[in-house]
Amino acid sequence: MNICVIIKWQWDGYTKYHQSAINLWIHIVFVPVFILGFLSFIATLIDLHIVGIAISILLMVTAIGIQGFGHNKEAIPAEPFTGPQNAIVRIILEQLYTFPKFVLSGKWYRALRSK
Repeated sequence: MNICVIIKWQWDGYTKYHQSAINLWIHIVFVPVFILGFLSFIATLIDLHIVGIAISILLMVTAIGIQGFGHNKEAIPAEPFTGPQNAIVRIILEQLYTFPKFVLSGKWYRALRSK
């Protein structure tokens, strides 16, 4: 599983799978929640702070669950995961790289405006 290939594949199809206004708004709110949970997870893992680890995981799982609801509003469903490793890699890359790039490139705003 080549990360560079996954990043390119994810970016090339991103606009196609993110057109619903509801899904776009859900992502703009809950991707930062995931990022906060992810960074918190790393910090609390280093300190072995069990409650912090649990809260961090809860934040990430909640953010992904709500984004999954948003993806159900899309006319074109996302490509299914091919396994657990594929799911984890794709989710982390989307949250930490692809969606922030989508926003910073102006494509999030253009997709929202086109609705």
